Amino acid sequence: MNNESNIKFNLLQERSEPFEALLYDVDGTLADNMYAHKAAYVATAAEYDINLDDSIVEELAGWPTIDVAKEIGLRYEKQFDIYEFSKRKSIIFIERFIRDTKPVDFVLAHLLANIGKKRIGIVSGGSRSTLNITLEVIGLTGKYETLVCAGDTPEGKPSPQPFLLAAEHLGVDPAKCIVFEDGDPGVQGAISAGMGWVRIDQI
Repeated sequence: MNNESNIKFNLLQERSEPFEALLYDVDGTLADNMYAHKAAYVATAAEYDINLDDSIVEELAGWPTIDVAKEIGLRYEKQFDIYEFSKRKSIIFIERFIRDTKPVDFVLAHLLANIGKKRIGIVSGGSRSTLNITLEVIGLTGKYETLVCAGDTPEGKPSPQPFLLAAEHLGVDPAKCIVFEDGDPGVQGAISAGMGWVRIDQI
């Protein structure tokens, strides 16, 4: 890591010290791949004759893909099968982008440095199949205790439900969990769950 990343790593260590469990988002937090998700959404939308403004992907960061698809349909006043849209987006992402994914170095280093010291969970709005590949590519297979993803709870981020389920899986009081996120929906969910939080793109 360079000096800036080392400083950020130390800040994460300081912020997480009082907590027993660390809950990480994946896309944009552990994995430097938001550009790829944007490109996959734009390419998928184009197949539905939608000229997508990719800023919506940042705005809805952490939402399950199917919910993003639904929101795109609403905003662009297009009717389509949101399940088929979601499947197509995942296919494009996996086929074109996923193997080139790089980690966010200081967040990855923070997780690895706390194995055996803190309880570790992953909380993402992505599909389990896509997340498993992403986590494999950045070297995190088997490095966490629980993975909560799209479909595991009735509501996704910004609902607190995914975070509360992760805390339940780990057997840790929500107040003793801290969440690492790169988007407003995830931060809102963490706050609603009564957890600590860090916006990794703002440190």
